[in-house]
Order: sequence, then structure tokens, then C-alpha cells
Amino acid sequence: MRRVGILTVSDRAAAGTYADESGPLAAAILGEQTAWRVERQAVIPDDLETIARTLRDWCEANLDLILTTGGTGFAPRDVTPEATRAVIERDAPGIAEALRAESLKVTRHAMLSRAVAGLRGGTLIINLPGNPKAVGENLAVLLPVLPHALDLLTGRPDSGQVHRDV
Repeated sequence: MRRVGILTVSDRAAAGTYADESGPLAAAILGEQTAWRVERQAVIPDDLETIARTLRDWCEANLDLILTTGGTGFAPRDVTPEATRAVIERDAPGIAEALRAESLKVTRHAMLSRAVAGLRGGTLIINLPGNPKAVGENLAVLLPVLPHALDLLTGRPDSGQVHRDV
């Protein structure tokens, strides 16, 4: 079973003036799958240091996957990608590219996403949008490939997938 953290980044949700819908939706979607166990879930403000500290702490807790929601747009306080870049040790650009490509089929606004994905130790961190509908659409793209990605990250040879040279 894969250990997951879901981190919602939103000033309004952290202050209690706005209900977080994206984080609970991601948790519900993963909860429907037998391979995932959401072990950490939090709502924090759009603050670079707070985001980075939380991501580092969760990586040290040996989570396999951290999904962030929110803070990936053009607004001045949208700093989730910068915080993620400060934490990751290796980029995983294909993930963010695939999410944007699929999202562009739904809305042109997808090109405004600055979301990133990357690796820190044995943890894969992926930025998702804050919009609940977009979270669901992004997870539909991710879920089929995440088990294999995590098998590769952790060196598990039994992923059951045909490995192709990249």
C-alpha cells in the first residue's frame, strides 16, 4: 500500500473563509483505490517557507507520494511551484507536461499552470491545480502511471509493467 500526503495550499482555506474541496476530493479518489492510503492531509497558507517545510517534513516521514493542490497559477501569492523546486532533488517534467497537455483539451487556461513535479529521496511530489474539477481530471491521467513511477523510484522490479528505454 502506498503512503500518500495531500497538501492544500490556499490562504482562504487555511483561514477558514473558504472550504477546501480539492484536498478532500483527491483523498476520496485515492481512497477508492486499494493501493493508496492517505496518511497526511493538511491545509496551509500560500507561504513559500511553510509549503517547503511541510513538504520536507512529509518526505522525511517516508511518504511515497505527495500531492499538492493550489498555488500554481499567476497570482502573486501562488508560490507552490517555487516551494516544490526548493525541496525536490530531481525534476520529473514529463508528469507536469502530461497534465498540462491533457488539461488543455478541456480548457485553454491550462497553459497558465506553473505546476511542477519532482523527486526527493523516495518521495514523488506533484503539484495539482486548486480547482476540484481539474484535480479529478489530473488524477484520472496520473493514476494509471503512478504505481509504475513509484516502483521505478523505489527500485522495485516487480511493477508488472513492460519497461521500455526512455
